[in-house]
Amino acid sequence: MRADRLLSLLLCLQSRGQLTARQLADELEVSVRTVYRDLEALGAAGVPVVASGGPGGGCRLLEGWRSPLLGISAEEATALLAVSAGGPLERIALGDALSQARLKLLAALPPAGRDRTRAAAARFHIDTEAWFKPPEPVPCLAELVDAVRRDRRLRVTHRRRDGRTTTRTVDPLGLVAKAGVWYLVARSGPDTRAHRASRITQAESLPTAFTRPPDFDLTAFWTTWTTEFEASLDQLPVTVSLSPAGLAALPAVLGDPTASARATPDPDGRHRLTLHFDSPTAACRRLLAFGPDVEVLEPADVRAELAETARRTAALYG
Repeated sequence: MRADRLLSLLLCLQSRGQLTARQLADELEVSVRTVYRDLEALGAAGVPVVASGGPGGGCRLLEGWRSPLLGISAEEATALLAVSAGGPLERIALGDALSQARLKLLAALPPAGRDRTRAAAARFHIDTEAWFKPPEPVPCLAELVDAVRRDRRLRVTHRRRDGRTTTRTVDPLGLVAKAGVWYLVARSGPDTRAHRASRITQAESLPTAFTRPPDFDLTAFWTTWTTEFEASLDQLPVTVSLSPAGLAALPAVLGDPTASARATPDPDGRHRLTLHFDSPTAACRRLLAFGPDVEVLEPADVRAELAETARRTAALYG
């Protein structure tokens, strides 16, 4: 606690210049006597604290002295401030800590460059949310964060896609936010898996702690898991013929900016392309967005299902 207070005292003097002992006491929520003791401790540690009495007096750091605690440049501080503004961490227990960290970063900069750095960071904004979707509610996010931070074993109830629920005890190894969606990476027995946090309807922190695997790397696990997950989807190849308008709409409809580059021109002015989907139904749902600008060539079951869906749609509208 005292180490935190000494750091706060140092950053306060560094960012705000000269302050009276009473102002420092109010800022740190301690007594004036404690402030004087802490100033003596800073001086003993080699921090050049200057105190002057009388009207207009107060406590300050020696002119030109800067703390070597961070040694951070204005460019580095701009980058950190930009990537830490907003985002998923603001909505969990680390949000307050993130706000304080930004203040300390600014305090570590020379006064002349502080406003310039703040203004530069405000010119960048990273939006982690997906288009057209509100943030996904995660009812047990606070419990998950607490268990991850304290290495506490969890008993979680997970709702599956088919509506059934399962309850199991897991070791929470980490949390990942991807495109505004939280995932809990947890170990159950010998298996480590990623669970969509919004589907965890109950989470009970158990009194027993678990031993984190010393070689576990959350970033490496997530990279491998997402690669394998993506490879397990979209295994159905569908060959289509696209009109020029359909080809132009490919990036917007499928969200794949490189898809049009893989198309092969046909002599009739259309373009042939093989796309991949998870199932015939998924293929039909996504290809319907092209309307008459797409024709499924193969497989036959996808072509038949798309034609039947189009007939039912036309019948619905008379």
